Amino acid sequence: MSDEHVESMLKVDEVFQPSKDVIERAWIKDYEKVYKHSIENPETFWGEIAGELEWFEKWKKVLKWEQPWMGGASWFVGAKCNITYNCLDRHVKTWRRNKAAIIWVGEDGSERIITYDELLRNVNRCANMLFEIGVRKGDRVTIYLPRIPEQIIAMLACARLGAVHSVVYSGFSATALQNRIHDAESKVVITADCGYQRGKCVPLKNIVDEAVKDCPSVEKVIVIRRQEPKIKLEPKDIDWHEAMEKASQKFEPAVMDSEDPLFMLYTSGTTGKPKGVIHVHGGYMVGTYITTKWVFDLKDEDIMFCTADPGWITGHSYIVYGPLLNGATIIFAEGAPDFPDPGRWWGIIERYGVNILYTTPTAIRLLMKYGDEWPERYDLSNLRMLGTVGEPINPEAWLWYRKVTGSRLPIMDTWWQTETGMILITPLPCTKLKPGSAARPFPGIEPMIVDRNGNPLPANEGGFLVIKKPWPAMMKTIYKDPERYAKYWQTINGFYIAGDVARQDEDGYFFFMGRADDVIKVSGYRLGTAEIESAIVSHYAVAESACIGKPDALKGEVIKAFVILKQGYKPSDFLLDEIKKQVRKELGPIAIPAEIEFTEWLPKTRSGKIMRRVLKAKELGVEPGDVSTLEE
Repeated sequence: MSDEHVESMLKVDEVFQPSKDVIERAWIKDYEKVYKHSIENPETFWGEIAGELEWFEKWKKVLKWEQPWMGGASWFVGAKCNITYNCLDRHVKTWRRNKAAIIWVGEDGSERIITYDELLRNVNRCANMLFEIGVRKGDRVTIYLPRIPEQIIAMLACARLGAVHSVVYSGFSATALQNRIHDAESKVVITADCGYQRGKCVPLKNIVDEAVKDCPSVEKVIVIRRQEPKIKLEPKDIDWHEAMEKASQKFEPAVMDSEDPLFMLYTSGTTGKPKGVIHVHGGYMVGTYITTKWVFDLKDEDIMFCTADPGWITGHSYIVYGPLLNGATIIFAEGAPDFPDPGRWWGIIERYGVNILYTTPTAIRLLMKYGDEWPERYDLSNLRMLGTVGEPINPEAWLWYRKVTGSRLPIMDTWWQTETGMILITPLPCTKLKPGSAARPFPGIEPMIVDRNGNPLPANEGGFLVIKKPWPAMMKTIYKDPERYAKYWQTINGFYIAGDVARQDEDGYFFFMGRADDVIKVSGYRLGTAEIESAIVSHYAVAESACIGKPDALKGEVIKAFVILKQGYKPSDFLLDEIKKQVRKELGPIAIPAEIEFTEWLPKTRSGKIMRRVLKAKELGVEPGDVSTLEE
């Protein structure tokens, strides 16, 4: 192990203090004061935030909360609004009219810049196009598009006329798409002839044609034809560009109740069919607006690059709605982070002067595998805020992410879910940082670590993460399955149970250990897969790792680790022994894997999360359950 690596690992326990200039610039300079106010006066606090946005009619009551499982909490009761009015119209009335809303970058380097005024006009055209073919308030529209501006335009158009959009990630198979269209009973599907990934054209229209064969609810398919020569359209197909040219660029936003559905987004649990999570206009608008503003210290001059896909909640909240509510400029890029070379994202950051980068630990580890030389080729000096999302980030990746971007930037390690709609646990720019920790709760959020009976656990003891009270962007329900929604609140003492296992240290900082079903119990000790994987990945030769528990007659379970090595390293008994020594050093002998298997591939969802249950099912020779989100 190099001296440099040893030195970097010694910094894992270091607490990183925010710099004076970061604190002075931040929206929130005194976390404790703001958090205290938000918990002692929650309705006043959230009402003050909501007052920064524009409403057609103001609410009669900020929060109506009885039994959440009987229909959920109601936020901004009686208020009338439309989220697109705050994303678009209110900006177009100001100097932001000609400000860039979207900078789109194609995989081949092509570029489109869309101002707020142009975006509003295109959204209006799309809303008129949808209205013309019979889409009305409450109808569901499935959007199956690659990362192109039309994806965002279609989402906003649905919201503007009061329809409910269901965005399905364009990497899903025909069967997975069909299941989601069928469950949502979508009236219209919006797609493209193809999407580009690693230089190849993915034929999306063919997938849609296969999917809608057995979806009687679908009346029309709107197609964006990107290729030449243009593909032939079927009788129920509509050409996007032709219809948009004919449509009026004026469309008044529908007056929506704060509790009216905005979108549904399907997410898979460990078992059962994907569930359609419903979010509503008012509360989701307030939650995504303020978290984007405060967590990323977003200002008017900033350019934000969230690398997610709007097929997932991160893309909904922190590519589309949150940044646009704040009048931001967003980078929207099609393609992979390491194609045509590992400098792809770093080059975008340099080319456009990106200030905020929000990405996943998986992507960071992928880029880390290629070494420091790629980020060192580019001028990253405009970056001033980093973020991670999707899974716990191991300290080694955290330190590397910070090092290659100048060793000065705060990292917002955020925790939240499709169901929560907004970030719930996160540092703020004024917060001290601990590598591998999501830090403290966002103002207004009351998390707690409890045992199965809902009893609070002492510091540093792992348990179930629960949220004690509602928050504005919380899901309203599960589509057509209120019983499944109720389980979130009925399982432990009427708290919201996140399904994640975590611990909270003596300073109140949260460390996520993995999903509840990703916890391994060895000889009575509860070990989170994320912590074991973090210890393994801290080894200089390891790029990625995933751990599962295997049944054992003596210990109950033993740990098996699957390990991907960095380029230039080959499997050997020497490395196997070294990795075990590293785990012993980081976590102690109880966490040493009984087995380590070197591999070149790990099963992941298309949003980058490792599907440990698939590994476990394969290891045990049983069915893995729902694998519709598995990356091919």
